[in-house]
Amino acid sequence: MKKVLMLVLSGLAVSIAASAWAEGGNAEAGKTKSATCAACHGADGNSVNPEWPKLAGQHPSYILKQLMNFKNDERVNPSMTPMAKPLSDADMADLAAYFSSQVAKAGEADQSKVTLGEQIYKGGNNATGVAACAACHGPNGAGNPAANFPAINGQHAAYTKLQLNAFRKGERANDAGKMMRNIAAGMTDAEIEAVAEYIAGLQK
Repeated sequence: MKKVLMLVLSGLAVSIAASAWAEGGNAEAGKTKSATCAACHGADGNSVNPEWPKLAGQHPSYILKQLMNFKNDERVNPSMTPMAKPLSDADMADLAAYFSSQVAKAGEADQSKVTLGEQIYKGGNNATGVAACAACHGPNGAGNPAANFPAINGQHAAYTKLQLNAFRKGERANDAGKMMRNIAAGMTDAEIEAVAEYIAGLQK
C-alpha cells in the first residue's frame, strides 16, 4: 500500500511540474515547431491515421508529460522516442501549448459495439473488478487536467485499443500507481474494443 501511495505521489509531482511548464508554453512558437509532428499528428493535431493519436484539444500538461516520458524512456515507442529525445523543456512546453489550443474533430463510433462500451465506460465490470472509465476521465471523456487524466473523447478507436492492450500487457508503464495497467488487466478483448468504440463517439 505504501509503495502504491509513493507511486501516486510521485506521479502527482510530475503532473504538477508538467502543468507549470505547460502553462509557460507559447502556442505560436509551438505552431512553428510542430512542422515535424504534422506528418503523423496532422498540422492541427487531428491525425488521419487512426493508430496515431489526435492531440488537438488535449490538456497541455498531459501532452507535456508524454513528451517528457518519451524523452526519458519512461514510455517507449519506435517513432516517438527519437522525435522527443532532442526536444528542450521549452520545445515541449510550446508544442503542448499549441496542440492543446487546437480544436479536436469529432470521432465516430461503431454503433454495434457502443452498448457494451457505454456499460463498461460508465459502470465498469464489478464481477472482474474493472473500474468505470468515467471515474477518472469524466462522463463525457473530457478528463481531469488537475490529476493529469487525459481527455479521451473522440479519440481514434484504433489508438485507444492499442493503448489499452499495451497497458494490459505491461508494454506501456507510465501510468501513476499502475492505475491503467490494473484496469486493463481485467478487461477482455471484447470490452477493450467496445470501450474504444464508445470513446470514439464521445463529444464534449
